Order: sequence, then structure tokens, then C-alpha cells
Amino acid sequence: QVQLVESGGGLVQAGGSLRLSCAASGRTFSSVMMGWFRQAPGKEREFVARITWSGDRTYYEDSVKGRFTISGDGAKNTVYLQMNSLKPEDTAVYYCAASLYSYDGWNYYGQGTQVTVST
Repeated sequence: QVQLVESGGGLVQAGGSLRLSCAASGRTFSSVMMGWFRQAPGKEREFVARITWSGDRTYYEDSVKGRFTISGDGAKNTVYLQMNSLKPEDTAVYYCAASLYSYDGWNYYGQGTQVTVST
């Protein structure tokens, strides 16, 4: 069994910063990429960012480009999300995800960590 555990969420004022962390536990596995999703109240879960371990390539959803930075360690199956210049619209539950086999889908999600940005 694989578990992804997020941490680092909280309440922050608009313009502030937070750093989310995600670590994998359970059986040993090798991922090809890890990423972050978020779900705001009443909305669908949406992609935020991902990093592929081959070449450490990163991809971002347009609204977070230039504000969020994803990084991590593929050998340790850990991933981080540095979030700067936070806006109230960034308020959501943030989920970590891991893909074991391909760049087209995700095999595991964490339980999520709440990020709330106040005005």
C-alpha cells in the first residue's frame, strides 16, 4: 500500500507564501512524475503543477505560473510546492499525486491539505 501525505497548508493573508510538502510511505515504488492538484469548494479538482523526474521538467496551470514552483526528489518520492503571491482564489484543498508508469495519468493521490488565503 502506498500513501502520500501532504503537509504545510494553513491560513495566510493575500500576498503571502506557503510551502507544501508531500512524502510517500508504504511499499517501495518508483514514480515517473509527481504533482499537485487542488479543489475549491463547489468546483472540480484541477491540475496545478507537475514535475517529471526524467530531466526534472515542470509544468504549471496558467493561473499559477510565475507564482508557484514545484520541486522534489524522484528517488525519495517527495515533492514540494512553493506558493508565493497567494490570492484568495488559490483557496482550496491541495492534493499530492504520483504516477508510476506514464505521463498520461495518476495512480495515487494524498488526502489533501487545506490552504486558505484571506483578503
